[in-house]
Order: sequence, then C-alpha cells, then structure tokens
Amino acid sequence: MAKVLVVTSGKGGVGKTTSTAALGAGLAQTGKKVVVVDFDVGLRNLDLIMGAERRVVYDLINVVQGDAKLSQALIRDKRLETLTLLPASQTRDKDALSSEGVARVMEELREKFDWVICDSPAGIERGAQLAMYHADTAVVVTNPEISSVRDSDRIIGLLDSKTARAEKGDRVDKHLLLTRYDPARAKRGEMLKTEDILEILSIPLLGIIPESQDVLRASNLGAPVTLADPACPPARAYTDAVRRLLGEKLAMAVPGDKKGLFNKLFGRRVA
Repeated sequence: MAKVLVVTSGKGGVGKTTSTAALGAGLAQTGKKVVVVDFDVGLRNLDLIMGAERRVVYDLINVVQGDAKLSQALIRDKRLETLTLLPASQTRDKDALSSEGVARVMEELREKFDWVICDSPAGIERGAQLAMYHADTAVVVTNPEISSVRDSDRIIGLLDSKTARAEKGDRVDKHLLLTRYDPARAKRGEMLKTEDILEILSIPLLGIIPESQDVLRASNLGAPVTLADPACPPARAYTDAVRRLLGEKLAMAVPGDKKGLFNKLFGRRVA
C-alpha cells in the first residue's frame, strides 16, 4: 500500500510544482514506483515540467467523474519507467472534483504505487483541501520571506485539522522544504534566516534548495531538475531531501556555505 505525500504551500510561486517533480523523480530513481498527481485543476503545469504536455488525453477530472479509467489517464515517464503522471484538467473548474471521486482514485493509486505525490494548488480553498485530505506525509514548501512563512503556518494548521488522519485523532507527518534560498542575501538580512523560519513553523527541515537558474533551465527543458542536471546544486539538495524522506539521517547542507554543515544548529530538527 502506497504512502501518500502532499506537496503544499500557502503562497503561490514558491516552487511547489518544481519540487513535486523533483521529489517524484528522485524517489523513482531509487526504484520506488511513483505517481505524481496534479491537483491544480485549471492551472495545469506539472505535465509541462514533466515534459508530457503533448501526451495528455485524459486527466484527473475524467477519472474522478468516471469518464475514463485510471489506466487511460496515467502517463508513464519516458526516462524512468517507475515514474508516472496523472495530469490535471486545464479546461475544468476545481468544483468538478468530488470528495467521493477523489477518494476512489486515491484508493486505486495506493494499490498500484509505492508513493503517491499530490501537487496541491496554493492556498486553502477546496482544491488544496482535497489534495491534502488523504495525505500520510506533507512537504510544506516555503520561501524565506515573511508572507510565505505566515501562509505556510496556516497550511500546517489545516494539515492538523482537515485531513483523514486528523479526523481519526492521528497526525500527518510534516516536513519543511525551504526553496529559493540565497545565503548571501540571508547574511545581509534581505531574507529570513533559516533558524527564524524553523522557530516560527516548528516542523522538521527536509531540505534547503538554493536559488538557481538550473531549476528554470530544467523546467524549460521539460524535465525535473534531478533528471535534467543531477550534479547541479538544486538537484543535489532535492536528492538529499529524498534520502531524508526515506529515513536516512543526513547533515543539512547550506547552499553556498563553505562549511556545508547545518546540523550543529538544527540537528534535532532535521527530518
């Protein structure tokens, strides 16, 4: 039975879809059977980053509404046979997603894969709540700016109250992924320091993804950055995040920090 992971954020533009693709590809590279599911109905982008936009015939809405079988909508990645995409609709509204239909699709996906990774729309509206409802684990993506962190705090509250696990008195495992981090700007006080973000959100740190043109370049190529350029700093950071998701204990590397270690300050908080 698969583990369901939701990649979520309170604020748009933080790198959530990029992170979904990178984490999904990273997990698939370890031999896990992975499906990435685009819940951002109406603003479909995950298929672009996965390089599968021309292969979309049926989508999540078609499957939820019974117009297509799940097997008809799933798109297997050309580079990794253990990686699969379930795209969103670009022409429908989020109201077309029903709770019952989503539950049925998630149950089918759990039976077919090791990991089901849900790319949630930003914010707290219905689409985001449906994406997180079935989650066992959540990756909360935030930028080192106060508005992004504040919105992430709200998302953490929803994960603790509006999920199937919360209804049973259990908790969703939560991890923080800090994206677009620039150590030089942080040193100058132009963005929040990592320790301040951890103090506010109080969830384990999964990884720090540096600000880099490599991410944009990979997206334009239609490939997760972990596949487009595995040696670049963001790809290495995502790969380490995947290893932590799988239970490894790794020191936290700070992009641009010559010492390269963060565990003296944050060892107890590393995911």
